[in-house]
Amino acid sequence: TGTARSAPMSDEFGNPVHNPDALAARDQMLEHICALPPIKSALDALIEHFGTDMVAEVTGRSRRLVPTSDGRQKIETRSGRSSQVEAAAFMAGTKRVLVFSDAGGTGRSYHASLDAKNQQQRAHFLLEPGWRADRAIQGLGRTHRTHQATTPLFRPVTTDCKGELRFTSTIARRLDSLGALTRGQRQTGGQNLFDPADNLESEYAKDALLTWFALLDGGKLTSTTMDDFCSRTGLELHDNDGVLKEELPPIQRWLNRLLALPIGLQNLIFDEFLALVETRVAAAREAGTLDVGVETITADTATVLDDTLLRTDPLSGATSHLLTIEIARRKNPISLERILDLAKWQDDVALVVNARSGRVALRTRARSWMDDDGQPIARIELQRPCRREYLREADLLETAWDVVDRETFEAKWSAEVTEAAGQVDT
Repeated sequence: TGTARSAPMSDEFGNPVHNPDALAARDQMLEHICALPPIKSALDALIEHFGTDMVAEVTGRSRRLVPTSDGRQKIETRSGRSSQVEAAAFMAGTKRVLVFSDAGGTGRSYHASLDAKNQQQRAHFLLEPGWRADRAIQGLGRTHRTHQATTPLFRPVTTDCKGELRFTSTIARRLDSLGALTRGQRQTGGQNLFDPADNLESEYAKDALLTWFALLDGGKLTSTTMDDFCSRTGLELHDNDGVLKEELPPIQRWLNRLLALPIGLQNLIFDEFLALVETRVAAAREAGTLDVGVETITADTATVLDDTLLRTDPLSGATSHLLTIEIARRKNPISLERILDLAKWQDDVALVVNARSGRVALRTRARSWMDDDGQPIARIELQRPCRREYLREADLLETAWDVVDRETFEAKWSAEVTEAAGQVDT
């Protein structure tokens, strides 16, 4: 029939006959796998890369494996005073890098204190924050305290594996909750580290998940199919009649099951899901209904235009007022060096100028939105010297933005920065 078939080969005694070439390839592969270096933890990788002379370790480890000058490794014993000595070396500027864990994040200060020799700005990388938001805040507070020369830069670290958003999302939600419980405002907990779209357990995300399930059931997603998704995750989304269940899995269970999927499939599913989330967050922001809690407004000057008495308490005499305040902010344009540096790390960038206004912008591709029918909505981001704009890619042809050469872009951008430097927004 011409159909290729295969069957196991056996000798006259019924023993399987092995292919010597296949056995040799298997043994070679196993030997290669065994010879691969072990995957180091983040702490050990930092110490190996920068060296113990540069890295101050403040953890609870009593022993550690450190590299030597001849390429070997040795076990180093650490006493209870090791962390104290290491922290002092960092604050004195002897060691430029500090790594601390929960054990080293209690009762110590690592900020750019005016009393310390090392007053350089701290760049605090938040790696493996765990599940407890209070400990994450405590760790961030080690480098951001009063009596400091400069404020730190906080940089949460994640990989390109979208499943890791499960953990940062939990921290974002709990930071928001912790801020609301302790200070009466959500911004206090998160300190603006996370955008509302980063919280994958918000009401916007839950609504987006319901839409995602509906699109999956309708076969409108490109990442996976209903049968493949259910078989991989073990989730049952249909009832006995083959109809989508009314009580679908909660978003926490859905996120946990996604962690078991291959990374490539995880990323595809998350791209579609995040597009739905950002579409809802953007719609709420444009409508003025996005709940961001109590905001801290920074301004150069603030003038009370109107003071309306709302209520006077009959017992205490305390009054509640509605204030109308006019604020003025000095513009803070992005420098030419900064925008060119951003352009180096972006894909599909273009230097554009508006033929009508003569203003310039850096054009990049923004994350696509997704409508309720599963159709992606491609978007373009225009980074201006003082603000950022978003356009649908389909609407770009109707605008006056044209690609321009770098020399013209640099001249016009510098002129706009100079013009905006002395302006104030009210």
